[in-house]
Amino acid sequence: MTSMTYRAAGVDIDAGDALVERIKPLARSTNRTGVMGGLGGFGALFDLKAAGFTDPVLVSSTDGVGTKLKIAIDTGIHDYVGIDLVAMCVNDLVVQGAEPLFFLDYFATGRLEVEQAARVVAGIAEGCRQAGCALVGGETAEMPGMYQKGDYDLAGFSVGAAERGNLLPKHVGPGDAILGLASSGVHSNGFSLVRRIVEAGNAGWAAPAPFGSGTLGDALLAPTRIYVKSLLALHRAGLLKAAAHITGGGLPGNLPRVLPAGTQAVIDAGAWELPAVFRWLARTGGVEAQEMLRVFNCGIGMAVVTAEPERARAILEAEGETVSVIGRIEAGPADEAGIRIDLPAGWPG
Repeated sequence: MTSMTYRAAGVDIDAGDALVERIKPLARSTNRTGVMGGLGGFGALFDLKAAGFTDPVLVSSTDGVGTKLKIAIDTGIHDYVGIDLVAMCVNDLVVQGAEPLFFLDYFATGRLEVEQAARVVAGIAEGCRQAGCALVGGETAEMPGMYQKGDYDLAGFSVGAAERGNLLPKHVGPGDAILGLASSGVHSNGFSLVRRIVEAGNAGWAAPAPFGSGTLGDALLAPTRIYVKSLLALHRAGLLKAAAHITGGGLPGNLPRVLPAGTQAVIDAGAWELPAVFRWLARTGGVEAQEMLRVFNCGIGMAVVTAEPERARAILEAEGETVSVIGRIEAGPADEAGIRIDLPAGWPG
């Protein structure tokens, strides 16, 4: 009987080792105060005291990129989805007042293609640098028979910390203003609908983007914006009462999550310009206004609640954000938090 090998069964240990060597410099480029050791151990260590925390509460999050990965795989553009992976996790940490500290990734594929995986991890490292957190480890799983050729999946895991008295949300009440921070595009939600709309419109990924420059595939792969540094600056200035990461569920599904019972957010959808990509999706797919709001961020990637909108806006804009005053907090039913979105005539046309 011929001797069997792991490689013949579809798993290439040498390719895995080669990938680790490729990504070691990427991980080192994300190092920050508090990281102990490097890649290669069975677990990663982090020193909270060295990072400057006195009485910290740990905050954790996990997420993926969803079917946006299918566009990356179909186009061969693997450089951005790693940024998305980090963004989806760290944006969820910062809205709770936490500073992201470290990040781990899980990359699963049927047959490991080192160049493809290295490009994905390079994006993860870039996302970590933008968020100020360290890429301290991860897992590469080669699973023949589980994925088609060229397919892969991603999951991300992040841990942050906040001083016990600085957790968010807090002290939100009627009279507070709601600021909207512009998104960079569709971000990483709703891509099952996006892909269906593209199919219905008979457009290919290599076609010119009808709502901007470059190809349709490249435009839709624009990575999720990371709001960590701007929100931490606002929080440290004492001006941030609450923030909501606008992901799946849109403004209606996410903003009420950070409001206390007895309040409601009143949003004016005419207070910011709906980006062209969302107008194109609505028109091409015949998507109604309420469905657009429920599925997509519609141009607002982060909503911020503050009592001092002008000071807050100045800080956020100094950090590079595009900011609009999009609404206010009002009194609502005593036993719940709610939201009302007022739409201008013809929206989202």
